[in-house]
Amino acid sequence: MAASGDRARVPSIRDVARLAGVSHQTVSRVLNEHPSIRPETRKRVEDAISVLDYKPNLAARALVTSRTHTIGVLSATIGEFGPTSSIASIEDAARAEGYSVTTVNLPATTPEAIGDAIRQLSREQVSGIVALAPQVRVFNVLRGMAVGVPLVSLQTASGSDGFTLSADQVAGARAVTEHLIDLGHTDILHLAGPQDWIEAESRMRGYLDALREADLPTFPPIRGDWTADFGHFAGGELARRRDFTAVFAANDLMAIGLMHGFRDAGIDVPREVSVVGFDDIPVAAHVWPPLTTVHQDFPELGRRAVGMLLAEIRGERAPQYGAVVPQLRLRSSSAAR
Repeated sequence: MAASGDRARVPSIRDVARLAGVSHQTVSRVLNEHPSIRPETRKRVEDAISVLDYKPNLAARALVTSRTHTIGVLSATIGEFGPTSSIASIEDAARAEGYSVTTVNLPATTPEAIGDAIRQLSREQVSGIVALAPQVRVFNVLRGMAVGVPLVSLQTASGSDGFTLSADQVAGARAVTEHLIDLGHTDILHLAGPQDWIEAESRMRGYLDALREADLPTFPPIRGDWTADFGHFAGGELARRRDFTAVFAANDLMAIGLMHGFRDAGIDVPREVSVVGFDDIPVAAHVWPPLTTVHQDFPELGRRAVGMLLAEIRGERAPQYGAVVPQLRLRSSSAAR
């Protein structure tokens, strides 16, 4: 019976130290990625860990380092397709590196709410934070805060630096607008997203750039709220104008609602009006008519965010990423004029 108990004993840090021929303090320094450890010593300790299948006590390590192997995610858009896809990818990439993820949803984007969320993540002793920040004001608040841990902001807008990761929204919006122009459309409306949203401003810019380069008239954008309900309402209102032949909606939900509104008003899409969207949500290929849109690689943005954050946590050189380029998905909601 005693032998059975010995076999069941979990290896300890002292077992690792004994096998590697070092002190248990040295093993602890290796586990905590201390820069003063010689490469050959680190290799011996890592080999001993592998042989013994030693699992560090993360709770005990947190008491020493004041940090857990946890990444915090700060999101104001949980439940939406893009951010949800990115969070799932962040969790997968973090798990592969031995980290868990805790997510805090912002109930509002006020400085007070953002501060409360950061303090909550600090209390949970996260090692770093990924912020999914869709609004300009969230960026401004985060940049002015002393967060205390590495921070990477995953935004789906144009431009990227050491603080942010992004998809090139301007290029995607330009591509889908140019698609309409190539089909012969000259009077193209834009159903935009809410003011202050980074995605909305970037997509509007791409739309306007394409029209200006083609020397086509521009119309004042119609500000929406990202919902299919607003798109449906806009479809009914726009049916009374008929001074356009195509609409670029800033996201797929508004585009789908818009097509519904046009259908209720007796307008045929795409024979009378072409409609295009942005995001390529899963249902976009299955509505009628199937929606021409712009595909974004949200999972890749999540993976890149974890790569950048862990590099900063470990004191390594951050990987260099360009913007994720959205891809045009041509379907049946757009047709030649």
